Amino acid sequence: EWKSYLVPYNKTQATEFILVGLSSEVQPYLFVFFLLIYLFTLAGNVTITLTITLESQLQSPMYLFLRNLSVTEILYVTTTVPRMLRDFLHVDKAISLVGCAAQLYFFSFFGAAECFILAFMAYDRYVAICHPLQYMTIMTKKKCLQLSLVSWLGGMFLPMANVILLFSLPFCGSNIVDHFFCDVLPVLKLACTNTFANQIGIVMYSIVVVPIPFLLILVSYVRILIAVFNIRSATGRRKVFSTCGSHLTSVCLFNVSATITYIRTKPIDAETDAKALSLMFLVFVPMLNPLVYSLRNAKVKKAMKRVMGRLFQFKK
Repeated sequence: EWKSYLVPYNKTQATEFILVGLSSEVQPYLFVFFLLIYLFTLAGNVTITLTITLESQLQSPMYLFLRNLSVTEILYVTTTVPRMLRDFLHVDKAISLVGCAAQLYFFSFFGAAECFILAFMAYDRYVAICHPLQYMTIMTKKKCLQLSLVSWLGGMFLPMANVILLFSLPFCGSNIVDHFFCDVLPVLKLACTNTFANQIGIVMYSIVVVPIPFLLILVSYVRILIAVFNIRSATGRRKVFSTCGSHLTSVCLFNVSATITYIRTKPIDAETDAKALSLMFLVFVPMLNPLVYSLRNAKVKKAMKRVMGRLFQFKK
């Protein structure tokens, strides 16, 4: 039982944390459930990545962004879910300070990169729908590469200051992290000093990473909607709504849950709610993204069949 690890550190600096995790009564069932979700997420995103890489017809910016998103999703879920699965099967849920800092950094890194990629995907759709004749000159492969690089570099460097400042604090009280991974707010609660500066830093980082990209997505879709209402063909309108509606739904799920979780300076009173929100944008949205962005796309499905056919033929 995790409570047995609660150690009164007093003035002794903590050297490890204990992750509480999820419900202790049904952990074997949770292990199977989340393992299946993890494997499904990996399978879907790996398939999309291979298909876009190997299929010459899918080398346009739209699909290159999809490949970036899929790679990000693979790394994003792998940062936290394997550790959560491990803890379902072990009584000892200890994690070192270095391991905790590394998990938080890479979680923040890939999460921020995903937010930026989603924003650039919305911009790509805006250009394609509102400026179709200029699309190939505006969204060149070079421009796509530059925007993807901005996403990755932004995700890499933006979390550094907050992670370094957080783990420079003294942790001399409880060492229990009431979460299933080393998230920033549950860890910050354990610091035995004034954390006001850290809270401000977290809010500023969260605003840059979550609401600002979401605002760019919203602006793109407002302009897309205006353009859609000018389309006379009902079939054309349905096609655009089908493509953009699923994307916007997934974006809303990710950004709303992330915003509620992080745009605040105090942890949610009901920790169960905080964990449920984290599961939404950390586990379930990455699982749905292959379906939302690619598997509903007829061109991608045909390309998958061709790639799989070539692979199986090669094995024979």
